[in-house]
Amino acid sequence: MLDAAMTTQVTSLLVNVKEPIELVASLDDRPKADDLRQLLEEIAALSDKVSLRTDGTSSRRPSFRIERTGTDVGVEFAGIPLGHEFTSLVLALLQVGGHPIKEDAETIEQVAAIDGDFEFVTYMSLSCQNCPTVVQALNAMSVINPRIRHTAVEGSLFQDEIEEHGIKAVPTVYVNGELFDSGRMTMSDILGRIDSGAADRATEKLNGKEPYEVLVVGSGPAGAAASIYTARKGIRTGLVGERFGGQVLDTMAIENFVSVSYTEGPRFADSLKEHVGQYDVDVVTGPAATELVPADTEGGYHTVRFGGAELQARSVVLATGARWRHMGVPGEEEYRNKGVTFCPHCDGPLFKGKRIAVIGGGNSGVEAAIDLAGVVGHVTLIEFLDEMRADQVLQDKLRSLPNVDVILSARTTEVVGDGKQVTGLRYEDRASGEARELQLEGIFVQIGLLPNTEWLKGAVELTDRGEVVVDAMGRTSVPGVLGAGDCTTVPYKQIVVAQGAGATAALSAFDHLIRTSAPSPAMA
Repeated sequence: MLDAAMTTQVTSLLVNVKEPIELVASLDDRPKADDLRQLLEEIAALSDKVSLRTDGTSSRRPSFRIERTGTDVGVEFAGIPLGHEFTSLVLALLQVGGHPIKEDAETIEQVAAIDGDFEFVTYMSLSCQNCPTVVQALNAMSVINPRIRHTAVEGSLFQDEIEEHGIKAVPTVYVNGELFDSGRMTMSDILGRIDSGAADRATEKLNGKEPYEVLVVGSGPAGAAASIYTARKGIRTGLVGERFGGQVLDTMAIENFVSVSYTEGPRFADSLKEHVGQYDVDVVTGPAATELVPADTEGGYHTVRFGGAELQARSVVLATGARWRHMGVPGEEEYRNKGVTFCPHCDGPLFKGKRIAVIGGGNSGVEAAIDLAGVVGHVTLIEFLDEMRADQVLQDKLRSLPNVDVILSARTTEVVGDGKQVTGLRYEDRASGEARELQLEGIFVQIGLLPNTEWLKGAVELTDRGEVVVDAMGRTSVPGVLGAGDCTTVPYKQIVVAQGAGATAALSAFDHLIRTSAPSPAMA
């Protein structure tokens, strides 16, 4: 199960295990159980502080629990955590074995103080790049506080549970038998839901911060680049965002970032975070911006509000990125995560052998259809225009696949379901006006992005599409407020373009600061 490189990696890391741990396996007669036994035997052979038992009593089989010997500390995996979850497995081994958890002391104290019993179950797929964030957060929380228990379930091995719950998107998290949430979540997100005082403390903490010289709103590639450039100038810099990496976290393969021949979105986001961490940047993760109040005097403080909290800065860089565009048809929201989804890499394995549709004939849509064709039973790609816009090489590959149909000049009109999950899709043939319907179980929407700028209406100039209008220097309609990345009018929504725009905005912010006078403390 472990190749030579993985064996070397795990061996080198297991020296950090301080407390003896046991791998307690619950097996059955499925071939996957033999694979899991082999994996656990190989891991146990790499350290004298790791032992294996096969007398587990879990009802989920094959599964295993990692336990700190003689304690209640442990985490559980139902399935074989390889693929994107291999890192989750290694971290769990280390953390259960007493290796320090890399979270700030305040967060660890907050987790340890949680009063209550929480049984979390995360349904994930090994190809999902967002799942490890949730799995690792809940695993770490269960190590910190044994009253919080967590099991990560590989959906493809436990299809009965997937079908029972009607799960059509991962990660999906249950707590104490009830649906908790779906999608990427950090430890802070989870704490905010189970710790009743978390929101008030976060608001108090934000309101207690001194004004910045530059505040960057958005922690994707553009925001990360902007914060690095301003910090290198010795400017007091704040960086606030809901999730570090932004839309990059939803990208599987990155092959066109110059000087890096191949990487994956989450890995790239980790590199961004690490690089920003090398500078004196005050990083705030979690809150979503709700309002921008421009300064009323030249050189004065702009205010960014986050619900009941606010931060101030002499210059603000808007780098809030974009999100998946929705179809805007009846049934779409009702069946979101019940068959309507946006991430083929994350959710594709949940539709193994089933009929699905991909909406959109651009590069993203065609790439999604190609990937899904290797997993699902049949793919129908639906494009509004009378031709696909994807690169010709992708179109040729798509049309060569035996289980793919392409429908052009089609306007999707409705998502159809039975109240629990998607059962079909209705569309109009734009050439004939005829209404038609497809019978299917899943719909993957790949029709572009929308800028995250609703909170900026009335504060800065926006286009009809909601993009922040910027000039060649990243300047908006408000002096001292800059824009960068996918939320702006800068053409070509690419990582490398966003980072360049972030650097430009940062340099323009510096230029603004040196050309305007700082307000007196009484005006702050």
